[in-house]
Amino acid sequence: MRTIQMTLDENLVESVDKLAKELKTTRSAFTRDALSEAVDRIRAKRLEEEHRKGYERRPVGNDEFSEWEEEQDWGSE
Repeated sequence: MRTIQMTLDENLVESVDKLAKELKTTRSAFTRDALSEAVDRIRAKRLEEEHRKGYERRPVGNDEFSEWEEEQDWGSE
């Protein structure tokens, strides 16, 4: 692990400290988890955007998935 220095607003530090105490963790652990979740969300958003652009460039054809119709199981209707 690497130690870094950050500058944060006092209100944010107070909120983080309060939540960290409630969750019985440390400020550092809370911040690591929050940053990790933020990175994951941004990566997922970028992948979703790439998928959207791909389907815009090459839209799904009307019968592209029709051969799988018989394989679907929607349970009792």
